[in-house]
Amino acid sequence: MFTQPTALRTARYAISLMFFVNGMLLASWASRIPTVQQQLQLDPGPLGIALWGLAVGSLVAFSFVGWLIVHVGSRLSTTIAAIVCCLGLIVPAFAPNLLLLWISLFLLGMGNSVMDVSMNAQAAALEELYRRPIMSSFHGLWSVGALVGASLGSLMAWLNIIPLFHFMLVANLLFLVVVFASRWLLPTMTKPTEKTPVFARPTKALLGLGIIGLCSFMSEGAMADWSGVYLHFSLGTGVGLAAMAFTVYSFAMTIARLLGDSVTKRIGPVLHVRLGGLLAALGLGVALVFHQPIVALVGFAFVGIGLACMAPLAFSTASRAPNQAPGLALAAVATMSYAGLLVGPPVIGQLAQVFSLPFALGFLVLLALVIVLFAPTLARTPQPQEAEAAEVG
Repeated sequence: MFTQPTALRTARYAISLMFFVNGMLLASWASRIPTVQQQLQLDPGPLGIALWGLAVGSLVAFSFVGWLIVHVGSRLSTTIAAIVCCLGLIVPAFAPNLLLLWISLFLLGMGNSVMDVSMNAQAAALEELYRRPIMSSFHGLWSVGALVGASLGSLMAWLNIIPLFHFMLVANLLFLVVVFASRWLLPTMTKPTEKTPVFARPTKALLGLGIIGLCSFMSEGAMADWSGVYLHFSLGTGVGLAAMAFTVYSFAMTIARLLGDSVTKRIGPVLHVRLGGLLAALGLGVALVFHQPIVALVGFAFVGIGLACMAPLAFSTASRAPNQAPGLALAAVATMSYAGLLVGPPVIGQLAQVFSLPFALGFLVLLALVIVLFAPTLARTPQPQEAEAAEVG
């Protein structure tokens, strides 16, 4: 069934919807962090502790998601995790204090990690059937979903709509999308083998790629959770304008991802990463030096453009590493990268508590320069060759 072009296209639409759902769910939460912080009267330090709930939940999920996919298949695990994420979006709005907010974010973090790994397993399986690269299109849909979620969150904040109503509206709508799309996911079911390791660790050859992914994901997570807080509490804007921070950042990143493949073909991956790291450092530096909300928004847009293709290029290079199984090499780099996404936001929170939020965000400038330093790592593997593909759209 799934070798037919029509079935492949249908599966591609369904998986794309799952990526869109995941992006919109996370952006919906990120766009309302300033409002939730204001409602619970949390300082940056306690807010950072609350955000650790997402990190810890994700780490717990990473310990069993591989087992789950192997035993129940990525189709079922994607569907269940997506439903959990829809419910998990609503729960933080009910949290009356720091402890319950941490617990609710812990549950959301678990659901998101399972969904993330499972839907990427679906995408990888479909890419194998297509016999040509299509992974970036799914991540592009994730960015579109994040942009829609952030934009809606900005609108809700401008209208002073409480997070509970906002989250219930989004969660119920996306739940219907998940139920509809789940029917057309690939019925994959992998079998465990004794030779397959449970945890993948980066080799020395992959360490540089892992560092690029780590720095990129740390910055992405921090921008998602703290850019709006910076506008609201450091520059004194209202929550409506503060919510625009992630919207502008997401929009810029989405456009850059759509154009990323053509840019890499013209200038090569090494120069692409170098210029991206420099642009991210420059944009955030300008946003922190000039204490003007509009300037900060422009700077955040530059950060989004600069970081857009970092992780995809690192993942792509890892999959072509010589003398390495593509799946294990990619898993090793992805493990380091997602660790950055988990620890970035809470680390910024703790630095902000000890020093200040502008000082803490300045740490991201250093991370962007580290990316520039490790850019030559991408030259150590051969570039992908165009493969013959079936005409399935």
